[in-house]
Amino acid sequence: AVVSTQSTGSDDQNNITLAIGDGANDVSMIREAHIGVGISGKEGRQAVLASDFCFAQFRFLERLLLVHGHWSYIRMCKFLSYFFFKNFAFTLVQLFYSPFCGFSAQTILDPIYITLYNVVFTSMPVMLVGVLDQE
Repeated sequence: AVVSTQSTGSDDQNNITLAIGDGANDVSMIREAHIGVGISGKEGRQAVLASDFCFAQFRFLERLLLVHGHWSYIRMCKFLSYFFFKNFAFTLVQLFYSPFCGFSAQTILDPIYITLYNVVFTSMPVMLVGVLDQE
């Protein structure tokens, strides 16, 4: 009930839920969540069979939640910093050019360069960080 409330009943529809279970009583919770993690143990393998990811022991969850969660946080911080830098650089060039053209709506760059700037400087660094980044 809690997982279904969190995933559908909230104002923010972009919630992603993670359910961790180790027995047959957790199967419905694991299936309801977006990401299900099953722990194989004394209570059987029903949770493992219903989950997206499975672990042999609870101690392996530490690496999943703390290490990979930390890496995800660092990557998001890098992406957000880069996003602001890219947009500020583009906007400041336009802002410094505007007095020279009488504050009209004239741009300093051709529209194809504006499009290429957004495509290249938005997609390539994100792909490079995704491929090459490892802590």
